[in-house]
Amino acid sequence: MSVATAKRGEPVRAANRHRGEASLVVAGETLLLRPSFSALVAAEEELGPLFALVEQASEGRLSLSQVAALFDHLSAARPPAITRAMIGEAVVEQGLVGVAPTIRLVLGQILQGR
Repeated sequence: MSVATAKRGEPVRAANRHRGEASLVVAGETLLLRPSFSALVAAEEELGPLFALVEQASEGRLSLSQVAALFDHLSAARPPAITRAMIGEAVVEQGLVGVAPTIRLVLGQILQGR
């Protein structure tokens, strides 16, 4: 199992799918994407209402910058060297189809809650 290193040098635990958590590999680090209240509020402040974001995704209108921004907010415990631009590059490298299961899991958690 691959784990990332948190800000304090502690390993990040594996994603818990039952809590809506997911993971994303960025620059060789596995980031934990955790839809916490504070992360979702920050994402909503930047991206607009989360329900509208889910609707856009269901219509195939979710942009690369929106995905990178959402993942940026959900990966608050990542190493400081990992930037939003690097997250965006990882999405491009994996392709939107490659990260679609991660997007689906995170957006499903937003809709269903814990």
